[in-house]
Amino acid sequence: MSLFEAIIIAIVEGVTEFLPISSTGHMIITSALLGDNLHKQEFTKLFEVSIQLGAILAVVVLYWKKFFDFKRWQFYVKLIAAVIPALALGFIFSDKIDQLLESPLTVAITLLLGGFVLLFIDKVFQHGTIDKEEHLPYKNAIIIGVWQCIAMIPGVSRSAASIIGGMQQNLTRRLAAEFSFFLAVPTMAAATLYSLLFKTWKENGVESKGYEIILSSNQNLQSFIAGNLVAFIVAILAIKFFIGFLQKHGFRWFGWYRIVAGIVLLILIWQGVIGR
Repeated sequence: MSLFEAIIIAIVEGVTEFLPISSTGHMIITSALLGDNLHKQEFTKLFEVSIQLGAILAVVVLYWKKFFDFKRWQFYVKLIAAVIPALALGFIFSDKIDQLLESPLTVAITLLLGGFVLLFIDKVFQHGTIDKEEHLPYKNAIIIGVWQCIAMIPGVSRSAASIIGGMQQNLTRRLAAEFSFFLAVPTMAAATLYSLLFKTWKENGVESKGYEIILSSNQNLQSFIAGNLVAFIVAILAIKFFIGFLQKHGFRWFGWYRIVAGIVLLILIWQGVIGR
């Protein structure tokens, strides 16, 4: 992976991570378009997970008062409770998820299906009454965490799944989006640290830990650092945009975008521009 490819993928990650359009799906599409089999390389898959560190930091910086108010310990307990389902299922189905990460066809199908869901979701959940995180019961937080697990299928969108889960649990649009951002921090931190420190990757026939692959060459290290920096900056801008847009327009436009993106991707696969 070149530095240019790393920056392009990081921009895509920063823009899409917190929007309900699937960051993983868009990174798979981007890496597939950038080069032959780039999206199937071990370092690319590791990179696409590890640059989530930058996106996580964007949430912590924007909501630093919430994350560092240690007197409100209930906030941390709710996040821990909500992230447990994803941690358990992610560990159990890790290998299967890795296989799906190589499949643009899976992304195309889930983009389409998710798009149709977003077209009507505003009408299904119109009047959320829970408007502050302090009023969110622990049970509801766990259920939102279960919804988030649907996003283990590439193209579904972690953000969309957790926001819809929040609205289904009677949260307002704004709080559902913000709680999705909060939940992203432990979820993505766990996935990233597991990929860097514990998961075994097979790069060029050699089994290595994620951090060993990153440190194995200056090019990999530069891509990792640049990718996280770019993802951090772009994610801050994306989060600010998304909250305002969601309040005014809801999910409908994101639904249409997903449908168009899914159709375009299916055409690209059918024409052989992108492999299945």
